[in-house]
Amino acid sequence: MARYLVLNRFDDEFGEYHRFVPPGDHRLAYITSRHGLAPLDTAGALDTVVVGDLGLETVLPVARRLHATAGPFDGVVGISERDVLTAARLREALDLPGWRPGFVRAFRDKPRMKEVVAAAGIPVPRFLTLADGVRAEDVVAELGLPVVLKPRDGAGSQGVVLAWTAAALAGRLAEVDPAGHEAEEYVAGDIHHVDGVRRGGLFHFVSASAYVNTCLDFMAGVPLGSVLLDDGSRRDRLIAFASRCLDAFGLRDGPFHLEVFERPGGELVFLEIGLRPGGAEVAFVHRDLFGIDLFGEAFRATLGLPPLTPRTAFRPDAGGGGWVSVPEPRPLPSRVVSRTSMLGVVPEVYAEVVPDAGAVFDGAGGYDHIGGRFRLRGSGHAVVRRAVLEVMRRYELVAEPIGRAGCGTWARVPELWSKGA
Repeated sequence: MARYLVLNRFDDEFGEYHRFVPPGDHRLAYITSRHGLAPLDTAGALDTVVVGDLGLETVLPVARRLHATAGPFDGVVGISERDVLTAARLREALDLPGWRPGFVRAFRDKPRMKEVVAAAGIPVPRFLTLADGVRAEDVVAELGLPVVLKPRDGAGSQGVVLAWTAAALAGRLAEVDPAGHEAEEYVAGDIHHVDGVRRGGLFHFVSASAYVNTCLDFMAGVPLGSVLLDDGSRRDRLIAFASRCLDAFGLRDGPFHLEVFERPGGELVFLEIGLRPGGAEVAFVHRDLFGIDLFGEAFRATLGLPPLTPRTAFRPDAGGGGWVSVPEPRPLPSRVVSRTSMLGVVPEVYAEVVPDAGAVFDGAGGYDHIGGRFRLRGSGHAVVRRAVLEVMRRYELVAEPIGRAGCGTWARVPELWSKGA
């Protein structure tokens, strides 16, 4: 009987790992955050340990103890962006099969990932790895303005700054550890994401989508959307580009979420890659439209198990689909006073997750506990894109700042949410 150790921080159905293995043939042990406890099959688990954080220093002694008492384990899995490298370090420490830190680090360290792709002859933004004492003027002289400053191992655009002046860049550099950051040129154009799973160096499943607004816009309080691309030359070009990138990383078996710039002239430029399923509503929409559980496929590919679902069982003609994520209402912290529903208002909306009156937001919700989440399906890209913009236009979320007088609403910036329409 195979035994696996799971690092978990998910509090929804994608934390139901017991669904991904046959009952009786495999046993799971969990190291989990407290808020991730609810979806776990604790009754059927070898053991479940709740920890204050999932950092390596916290989980390594727990993993060693479980390996001796509930194991020995045959593998370790951590699907979250924040856990893939920790899981690799646990494999190395416990001498278990699977991805090692050197392989995974290329998917977490932003300068390293661009070095890997550029070495394969694939276009990447010009970038600089920063060091203590770096001067904003030197960065601007090399990369121009505006310039993007990113944490090297960041996720979800947290801590990312778009600086339009050298003074703004200097101010931000004074607030952070420059050695933990990189700077890269600003690339104008559309942003796409390619999602899927590879098996044996080939796509077990792949899709391509276009963002409506950007993840950086979302962090600034602007709604983010995404729409699946129709079959055609743009989709084909993006998938071929993704294949070249995955070959450069040597990813033969595993999940991926790849983001790509498309310059106004049509040139594709690598943005970033994750060794995990896409966030926000990506996994939900893919499950509902195509019949693929991206988290289940990621779990099994990470452990070297056969696919959860054969390729022939997916629904390739599912039509168009997309999603909208509305950020937490500003200013923070705030409390929800009222909100509307888009079900029955925008016909393409088939599911939504909206906060109840009284819900409190403090800026820590990520892409899950936010001002509103909407999933859409329609007859194709153009129809769904119009519906995405309609949701952004019509959804109302009213919140009151906590500790201050007055009410606010989530920011509406028409020139941003119509970008690229």
